[in-house]
Amino acid sequence: MQLDQTKNGIVTIASRHSVDETLTRLRQMLDAKSVHIFAVVDHSKEAEKAGLRMPNTKLVIFGNPKGGTPLMLAAPAIAIDLPLKILIWEDGDAKVWISYNSAEYVQDRHSLPASLVMPLRMAGVIAEEAAG
Repeated sequence: MQLDQTKNGIVTIASRHSVDETLTRLRQMLDAKSVHIFAVVDHSKEAEKAGLRMPNTKLVIFGNPKGGTPLMLAAPAIAIDLPLKILIWEDGDAKVWISYNSAEYVQDRHSLPASLVMPLRMAGVIAEEAAG
């Protein structure tokens, strides 16, 4: 299942796994592809530290300088959207979702030529695999 988020460039798909299992699957896939995970931001844990509650929500920031550097050389402002990010989150009904920026949205936002879009597609490919 996919939510229609094309208006703002965010693609959201359903995961068949818990947030933590989806994160584990995502980490394994990125590791197998030798893609570096720069950080995992545990928004729900940070909310708890602040005395607030929110469903399990984790942001994974990842990338590969060999893929991202040519993009930043072509369009320096794309660095605001890199490294790539995948958000794994649980809604109020305990349903788990994966969200990421569509490659087309980032391409249009930064006027990238089609020849440079392939590295941006990695988020969608990885998200689909992790969701399954």
